[in-house]
Amino acid sequence: MSQSVLILLLSITFPLCAVAQNIKKVSASYTYYAPETISVEEAKRTALERAKIQAIADEFGTLISQSTSTIVSNNNGQTDSKFFSLGGSDIKGEWIETTKGPDYTITYSDGMLTVNASISGKIKQLPDIRIPLMASLLRNGFELHDESDTFHSGDDIYLNFQSPVSGFLLVYLIDHYSDEAFCLLPYSASDSPSAPIRPDTEYTFFSSEHPGLFDKSIIDEYTLTCSSSSGTDYNEIILLFSPEPMVKGNTRQSSGTLPRQMSLKEFNRWYSTLLSTPQNIQTIKKPITIIN
Repeated sequence: MSQSVLILLLSITFPLCAVAQNIKKVSASYTYYAPETISVEEAKRTALERAKIQAIADEFGTLISQSTSTIVSNNNGQTDSKFFSLGGSDIKGEWIETTKGPDYTITYSDGMLTVNASISGKIKQLPDIRIPLMASLLRNGFELHDESDTFHSGDDIYLNFQSPVSGFLLVYLIDHYSDEAFCLLPYSASDSPSAPIRPDTEYTFFSSEHPGLFDKSIIDEYTLTCSSSSGTDYNEIILLFSPEPMVKGNTRQSSGTLPRQMSLKEFNRWYSTLLSTPQNIQTIKKPITIIN
């Protein structure tokens, strides 16, 4: 074997080994004591998310400590409690694949709902310095004050996005009720495997009124609906950004006006493979609630 070929093989092997070293197998469990205003499904989702956060923090550490707060308001004698958690951008890693679970244990004690979530999976370490992306989900409007994580059936959804560097963007909606993943970006009529992004350019996606650098004729607009019999859907918007080109998952044409879709199982397999590569990919996850 010539020296030049040996050097080439070493150069290929090294980054793959580096990626493998940054991926860890973990297991975690978290017990969540839910406020009275939280539904069982919300409590399960919160317990699961915190189990993942705890596993990543234990393995890779945090940039900022996890923080939570409860805001209590009184309106005409009616008390309303809202629970907020800050965590997704604080941890130095991300969850890339679930290998077992999640398993839940739900109990009631003295009128309090308690949910324990257990899960096993693979996590990936993130670089300390990340691209400062700006992303906001907008409800029935195009301004930043229209940002919301709660929508009603019939509401339009838009995405405000900006990056300081050029790159490529993929956007998916994860429907946990149907176990389907819908590709929102790139647009269904686009020939690009991911949406190109120019630096320092403000985009309002999913709006034909704001085509930006895209051809107005290919823009898809989205109206959210609630599918579950309970009257509330808990879904998730996932954004993937990279300075390098990315290729979206292998989706199929949906019925009616729904975006192109793939099963959640297929999405998770593709997502895990994508994040296991040496490519610099940043993920932003935004949970949304859709009320009938």
